[in-house]
Amino acid sequence: MKKLFGLSVALCMLAAPAAIAHDFGFAGILDKSNREELPELILSSGKPIADAPLILKSGTMYEMEIVSDGSAELALEGPGFFRAIWVNEVVINGLEVRPFGLESVEFDDEGTMEIEFLAIKPGRYFLRQPGSTGENQRVEITIQ
Repeated sequence: MKKLFGLSVALCMLAAPAAIAHDFGFAGILDKSNREELPELILSSGKPIADAPLILKSGTMYEMEIVSDGSAELALEGPGFFRAIWVNEVVINGLEVRPFGLESVEFDDEGTMEIEFLAIKPGRYFLRQPGSTGENQRVEITIQ
């Protein structure tokens, strides 16, 4: 067994297959086979945002639709979550925006926003309505 920087090569070789578990092809992690749609998040005055917590997998692209019914001016914030993902695009009324990053989103009227992102940093995060303390105005998100 050869030594490489104080580590045995055999240990490095054992870890390699787990890291290369999927061949995404030419597009890499942006390949269509690496995409999943999440359940809609609903913004409505006094109603729950989501039915259940979201469990995501690091390295997977997701599409998340956020729908506001226009019952109030509502927003979602989650700076920790938005720093743990890479936002590919935000689509609002058919217009695609490719931001450097996000901290929150807000709806003044009814509408739908789609966020396409890559989950990166494992951990526990949340999206919530700013200033709210109720469990219904919050969705827990775990990136594994």
